[in-house]
Amino acid sequence: MSDGKLVAIIGDSDTVTGFLLAGCGHRTAENTNFLVVEPDTPATKVEECFTSLTSRTDIGIILINQHVANTIRHVLSRYNEVVPTVLEIPSKDHPYDPEKDYIMQRVNMYLGGGQD
Repeated sequence: MSDGKLVAIIGDSDTVTGFLLAGCGHRTAENTNFLVVEPDTPATKVEECFTSLTSRTDIGIILINQHVANTIRHVLSRYNEVVPTVLEIPSKDHPYDPEKDYIMQRVNMYLGGGQD
């Protein structure tokens, strides 16, 4: 493998399938760089996957559906590393809400916003 980093995906089946079809999938005997989250997927499984992906040196970006991120918001709020970068993205059934995105909240805080 080259020095490049992988993009990891945690999301609903439509989102993950789209990224896999675009060539973002990577599977070895030990692990993958994606998790399909169904409505009955326990939050602990999502947390375990997120923790595992953030500890891997071959992951550069983690894309996570915002509605899935909401289930592990307590973990995301404690995560403060630059790499892998975590980006919240919308899904087909759940629109993006910048008010819930912790990165946007931090940007807003640093720029002095959010004081209504």
